[in-house]
Amino acid sequence: MVIASRFLRMTTPAMRGPDVMAAQRRLIVLGFYQGNSDGVYGPQTVQGVIAFQTANHLLADGIVGPHTWTALGIGQVQWGGGQYHIVIDTNQNVLALYTNNVLSGTYLVATGKPATPTPIGDWLIIEKQPNPGGPFGAAWMRLSVPNGGYAIHGNDDASSIGQSITHGCVRMANTDVTALYNTVPLGTLVTIMGQLATTRLLDIGATPGSDIAEVQQMLQALGYYSSSIDGVYGPSTQAAVQAFQQAQQLSPDGVVGPQTIVAIQSRYDIALGDVQP
Repeated sequence: MVIASRFLRMTTPAMRGPDVMAAQRRLIVLGFYQGNSDGVYGPQTVQGVIAFQTANHLLADGIVGPHTWTALGIGQVQWGGGQYHIVIDTNQNVLALYTNNVLSGTYLVATGKPATPTPIGDWLIIEKQPNPGGPFGAAWMRLSVPNGGYAIHGNDDASSIGQSITHGCVRMANTDVTALYNTVPLGTLVTIMGQLATTRLLDIGATPGSDIAEVQQMLQALGYYSSSIDGVYGPSTQAAVQAFQQAQQLSPDGVVGPQTIVAIQSRYDIALGDVQP
């Protein structure tokens, strides 16, 4: 389980979206990108990301994951006051809008799948963009989560609404997200509730669990693990982790910590061709 929005990277066709644009804008502000903030993750954007990662002692792989998002920082938007308050229940996949503390609307939404959950907490809407298109649908509202391009946005697959299926974003029907977009301003408070997703260090002797099984499953798909997916961190799992770490030029200590789990998830997304927000 990784608390990360979709990993921005070079793909064919190129990844596009307001999250790419947000990363480009931060790179411009920080002096690592001289191109246009066009929302297209092309070679010039990759070069800027690698230069930024190198300067900040991050893994210089040209992939914008949670560590790079955190280092890029986010624009500061002050709380817009208490007129509007959005509350999202990830257990029920429902978004509620309160106006002056009175419920004024409820909407069915899609939220993060168990492997990439929607982040629990209090956030602000810090960017808004109309009609981004594609998987972002009719509107996009970025949240102040520091380690990703999380947002409330529209969709290009209406059948997904009501499911726990996203890469952590909150997905709405296009008519609903348009209405919400036209109502709430920048700085609106968004409270996300549900089961708190936690991570732990995984090593030999760790208590068996579904998080170990998820690591085994991803490593198996990547060709590093061939034993049974049993949720037990034994010698075969440790050997697979070490082989993966060596291939990714990480310290081969056999421990699945923050850097290793992010690397595993990003390579797994690449292998699956997963570019959905």
